[in-house]
Amino acid sequence: MPNPNALLTSFKETSHQISGHGRRRVQILKEALADTEEMTDADYYGQGVIIEEFQNKIAEYLGKESAVFFPSGTMAQQIALRIWCDQQHLPKVAYHPLCHLEIHEEGGLRHLHHIEPILLGAPDRLIDLADVVNLPESVAVLLLELPQREIGGQLPPFETLQDIAHVCRERGIVLHLDGARLFEVLPYYQKTAAEVSALFDSVYVSFYKGIGGIAGAILAGPKPFTDQAKIWKRRHGGDLISLYPYILAADYFFHRRVNNMARYYAQAQELAARFNRLQGVWTMPLVPVSNMFHVYVDLPKEQVEAILEQLHRATAIGLTGVLREHGTHSCSFEVSVGDQLGMIPELSLRDLFDQFNTLLLDAVRTKESVD
Repeated sequence: MPNPNALLTSFKETSHQISGHGRRRVQILKEALADTEEMTDADYYGQGVIIEEFQNKIAEYLGKESAVFFPSGTMAQQIALRIWCDQQHLPKVAYHPLCHLEIHEEGGLRHLHHIEPILLGAPDRLIDLADVVNLPESVAVLLLELPQREIGGQLPPFETLQDIAHVCRERGIVLHLDGARLFEVLPYYQKTAAEVSALFDSVYVSFYKGIGGIAGAILAGPKPFTDQAKIWKRRHGGDLISLYPYILAADYFFHRRVNNMARYYAQAQELAARFNRLQGVWTMPLVPVSNMFHVYVDLPKEQVEAILEQLHRATAIGLTGVLREHGTHSCSFEVSVGDQLGMIPELSLRDLFDQFNTLLLDAVRTKESVD
């Protein structure tokens, strides 16, 4: 009987992976702690030098008046939307059909906050200006995700964001940014984080995705908003006695990686071009607009799993441990470039893609002979 975890096992056994900063290990906290003064006091229920300095630093980076550190982005965003809906006396929020709140949070917004989501636009494309202009009903908040992860990390033109922000201001709709990967899109827009954030009333950013920390998020906006966010954070049980392991790691890796995003972006474009030269393979977007993209393979999932397992063991380079099925004849996986890709020698990458193409061609010939 086939092992359902064989692909993930082969991926974990590789010495390098094309995505990310390497395996998540507890030693990253040790690395961050080594950069900390020995007698630094821990934060205590949201107060203290560690948390307050980091909050102020990120608020300034985002060009916002104030910021609050949360243990998770899920908590931060639900709270942000609750505050704005209460302020507007309108418990309705518009967002993309594949928004994280809709597909990954078990209906938390509905069950915990009794807020009704309005799904805006189509699942296979970005929200555009026409969608916002033609909103079917009144909403308190419009949430935009930059980039839109579930469709390959696509981004709207900056001019479209400006136009959407203008419409929202005219109509009294709060504009909130799901900026879990905001740092990663700045090279494409050629804007600072503050310039992008200026279009939005509130902003959430993550510190474990492109930054590579342990966990944690920042929610930023006007001070009256963040004051309310601190109250809701306590209500949600997010005001832990100390959050310093998350904050120290976030701070350390933020400084280490935030200025590398342009390099990750350029490497992602080069890597996508390699994939697009393979037999029956294409990327979404064709040319990445951040450090992430999706790779589609025009073969059944089970067949691609077998090819990738063989490739992992032959090259010791991991492409993915998880495939997403699309019908019966194709599948996909996500790539998010970080430190790891730059550690793989060019000759090894060439060999990886040469072998991958050979295996794909063999699979197509076998299919054609059977047909």
